[in-house]
Amino acid sequence: MDLVTGCTYCIVGDAAEVMDGASVSDATMALVEAAEEAAGWCDWESIIVTSAHRHHLVHAVRGGGDPLLLVTALDRQRTNMAFAIRDIRDQAESVLT
Repeated sequence: MDLVTGCTYCIVGDAAEVMDGASVSDATMALVEAAEEAAGWCDWESIIVTSAHRHHLVHAVRGGGDPLLLVTALDRQRTNMAFAIRDIRDQAESVLT
């Protein structure tokens, strides 16, 4: 998903589990801008939003242009977040190679 436009390039699995691209892009930009305003800088890697049944993980994939977002919805009861974050980071890196 494109951070600036919210354009979704690929969906794997149940798309109903993940927010639409424009909503993810808007929410991510708002959080990053708020962090930059509060701290004077923001070198973010991922954002986790937790709901009653899901962890929504938004991970930045940085390359040449604007960052892409790798967005996942994970079952809260069955997910080891440390493992999931590491695995998603590794998957994000493989997108660029």
